[in-house]
Amino acid sequence: MEHNHSHHHNHSAEITNVNTAFIVGIALNFLFVIIEVVVGLFIHSLSLLSDAGHNLADVGALALSLLAFKLIKVKPNKNYTYGYRKTSILVALFNAMILLVSIGAIAYESIHRFLNPEPIQGLTISIVAAIGIVINAVTALMFFRDKEKDLNIKSAYLHLMSDAIVSLGLVIGGVIIYYTNWFWIDPVLSIIIAIVILLSTWRLFKNSLRLSMDGVPENISIEEIKNITINMEGIKDLHHIHIWAISTTQNALTAHLILEENTSIEQEQKIKHELKHQIEHKNIHHITLETERDYCGSEC
Repeated sequence: MEHNHSHHHNHSAEITNVNTAFIVGIALNFLFVIIEVVVGLFIHSLSLLSDAGHNLADVGALALSLLAFKLIKVKPNKNYTYGYRKTSILVALFNAMILLVSIGAIAYESIHRFLNPEPIQGLTISIVAAIGIVINAVTALMFFRDKEKDLNIKSAYLHLMSDAIVSLGLVIGGVIIYYTNWFWIDPVLSIIIAIVILLSTWRLFKNSLRLSMDGVPENISIEEIKNITINMEGIKDLHHIHIWAISTTQNALTAHLILEENTSIEQEQKIKHELKHQIEHKNIHHITLETERDYCGSEC
């Protein structure tokens, strides 16, 4: 029991960390979006404006993830027997869809701009983007520790890291514009930003769509679970196996086990207990097993 207690303590500390990371990330990034929009409009830089759009989408993503994170803790009730855990999956899906829309807007505007380049101040772009590198890198590192535990935290981390890389590109682009007056670099950078968003979003879109359709989560192999089960002493077969995600961090499994004909109730309990223990190591937390005895022997 002692082990459980300390684990629980760590978990609440972890939630506080993640909470803080989200709130700081939202505040800093929102501030940065405002700076980018104001400066971008002032000096007519499309790359700054599209980066602002990209960052605003991330602020939205962080806010939605934080909401999902809070809703996971809502206790189940008689209408929602899993609580509101699935919101975390729907949020990830919604977030991916918003980002896909923003890509279209950026691409459209860039092509227009590429055909009619306008003079802009490269140095200003570099200075603003440099602030972005600092903000994004700092907030990304706050999520680094917990990023493998939850799809939403991972997507927050990936977004912030890709933002930092994009900002670096803008810094370099701004310097080049300053020295060469190649103003077409501005729309080209915004197209590159659109491609970066597309690549990072596509996977999020695919994963969250898969989870919202009750698909087997990406990091779980149904074959592996079957092998573990069939290789266990006393279990003859298993069928009707379903694995799905309840939230971005929790998965569930139901299955039907066929036991040896002469299995006693005690043995059955023991087998179930041992199997649940094995499956829990594979990141599945809600396990429901139904058992039956194999009475027909070899004639089946």
